[in-house]
Amino acid sequence: MSEAVTRTEQPARRSVRRPAFLARRRTYVWAAGAVLLLALPFYVDRFWLQAGLFAMAAAIGATGLNLLTGATGQLSMGHAFFLAVGAYGYCVFAGDGDGADGLTGLGLPTWLAAVLAVLVAGVAGGVFSPIAGRLRGAYLGIATLALIFIGQHVLFNARDLTGGFNGRDVPPLHLFGLTFDDRELVVAAVPFGSAEKLWYLGLVLLLAGGLFARGVLRGRPGRAMNAIRDHRVAAGVIGVPVARYRAAVFVLSSMYAGLAGVLLALVFQRTVPEYFGMTLSLDYLAMIVIGGLGSVSGAVIGAAFVSLLPQILTRYSDLLPLVSAPGTGGIAPGEAARYLYGAAVVAVVLFLPGGLVGITARHGRPTPQEDT
Repeated sequence: MSEAVTRTEQPARRSVRRPAFLARRRTYVWAAGAVLLLALPFYVDRFWLQAGLFAMAAAIGATGLNLLTGATGQLSMGHAFFLAVGAYGYCVFAGDGDGADGLTGLGLPTWLAAVLAVLVAGVAGGVFSPIAGRLRGAYLGIATLALIFIGQHVLFNARDLTGGFNGRDVPPLHLFGLTFDDRELVVAAVPFGSAEKLWYLGLVLLLAGGLFARGVLRGRPGRAMNAIRDHRVAAGVIGVPVARYRAAVFVLSSMYAGLAGVLLALVFQRTVPEYFGMTLSLDYLAMIVIGGLGSVSGAVIGAAFVSLLPQILTRYSDLLPLVSAPGTGGIAPGEAARYLYGAAVVAVVLFLPGGLVGITARHGRPTPQEDT
């Protein structure tokens, strides 16, 4: 009988130890990743830092879209519009109105301009939120699609604000006595330019945005959002104010997009209207589908995949078959990247409904034998 008791106790001990081991392993992975990210500006060149910054900005915007589409089930095709509001809002608030370019600028402190740009993006989302609160599915997608056409018309024609086709320069950010421009700052014998300085700012913004979104999803608002996504009528019956939640999430998603637009403007150092078009909105939808709907980590993974792939293909186009520089007869890197992550979207929909983040979740989950 003692042998039978011992045999039944052993799997129980293993099932207790296994989750503890997984938790420790996850902690070690996060710690190693944090150290790596903090050390990268000291060892990699400007190209990789800028690529990483584009991925960070994309991850912030994709997190906001995932709150709206992945967690609440509201399809939005106008995310690029709110990125443009954030980017150009920062330029208008921080720009010098007395400059030689003759563009409108309020000359506010740049940190205040960044905050106001995010708030203006939220206000723009709030203006549209009554529509977002009442429409759903393809109807909301078509309605938000109109924002892209309105935004493109304004960006190309309101030349005093946007600079028209040529865009406008982005004033560098001044924060805590540090200027995020190309004037070198030597740190540990390593010259820090704009990319190195913005790298740490991007990490802080991404971490703050990710933690806030994770708190929303794990709290009562997240449960209400998931209820609306899964069954709108049932959510209303149990007391969830469906229209109010939809409108609020739309505003929050717009603010995330505005923050991503500000960071993109600071990295690009020049805003161009053509960038904030339909293709950018489709890219963001691809990010959350590939990474995983309704997940903050999925938004980050999908954003890294979609934003880094064209740049890596461009960097190594001479080493890849069929891929070559634009105008040389082969497939352009940007076009090849769209083929690849288009195929990735189809593969995810067919074989990985949870997205790429679902793979890591399954690897970290105990097997049925270990659970018994």
